[in-house]
Amino acid sequence: MNGLFIEVDIRLQQLYLWEAFPDGDMLIRQYQVSTAANGAGEQDGSHCTPRGRHRVAEKFGEGAPLGTAFKSRQPTGEIWTPELDAENPGRDWILTRILWLEGLEPGKNQGDGVDSHARYIYIHGTNEEHRLGTPASHGCIRMSNADVAELFKLVPVGTEVRIA
Repeated sequence: MNGLFIEVDIRLQQLYLWEAFPDGDMLIRQYQVSTAANGAGEQDGSHCTPRGRHRVAEKFGEGAPLGTAFKSRQPTGEIWTPELDAENPGRDWILTRILWLEGLEPGKNQGDGVDSHARYIYIHGTNEEHRLGTPASHGCIRMSNADVAELFKLVPVGTEVRIA
């Protein structure tokens, strides 16, 4: 492959995986996502989805079963179920795979007060797949568990992510 990049359209709640070619880009995959309920924004503590150029800094969860729950990027030993969800009201489930983003624009999404990596902005699976297509996250980009597992396999660390 010549060069992959991810585009997240906050307005449309879509994630696109593109392959860049000298004569134009080719769409490889398109996924429905859920970005922040609070909208777009870069400030620490805003619970908004940060805009601008990012890259996949780290990946977690390779080979884990769909629905594997993570805390601090480590598997908890739990597989999400409705019963487990009922036992943990209000828990923001991070499931299946994690692609941890790092901002590439100093002062916008990198550095003091606006750092996407320090804010733990991920692309990850969710238990709220029924809410995909509408803003519902706390800042991250949520995907269905099957979709995030597929995307995880397709993109290496270092892949550029453009969020607008």
